[in-house]
Amino acid sequence: MDRPDATQWPLDEHSPVFAIAAAAELTGMHAQTLRQYDRLGLVVPQRTAGKSRRYSMRDVVQLREVARLGGEGVSLEGIRRILELENQVTALQSRVRELERALADELVTRPGARVFAAGESGVVPLRHGTRPSRQTSVVVWRPLR
Repeated sequence: MDRPDATQWPLDEHSPVFAIAAAAELTGMHAQTLRQYDRLGLVVPQRTAGKSRRYSMRDVVQLREVARLGGEGVSLEGIRRILELENQVTALQSRVRELERALADELVTRPGARVFAAGESGVVPLRHGTRPSRQTSVVVWRPLR
C-alpha cells in the first residue's frame, strides 16, 4: 500500500483532523462542553459531510485558552470576545505577511521601476535609467544698493 506524500495531503494547524472525543481528550474537557462551546460560537469546528465535528490543532489550542480564561474567572461572553479579537489579529497578521511577500516579489521583479528626483516643482517620477535634467544657466547675484 502506497503512503501519500505531504504534497498530496498537506496538513497545517487549520486541518480538521480530530473527532470530538480526541479533541476532548487533548483539552481535558468533556465532549458535551465542546458541543456547548460550539453552540455558543466560542470554538466552532469544521463539519464532515455527515455533520460530525472535526477539530483542528488551532481549535484545540483555542479550547485550552477557553479553559484557562474560564479558570481565571472570565465570563463566556468575555472569552468569546477575546477569541474573536485574537482571530482578527491572526488574520490581519497573515494578510500583512501576504502583502509583504507581494511587495518583495514586485521589488525583485521590477528593480528600480520607481525612481524619483527632486526638482524645482517638488518630487518628480523618472523612468529607470534616466537622469533628471539640470539647470545649466549661470545666475549672477548682486545685492541691491
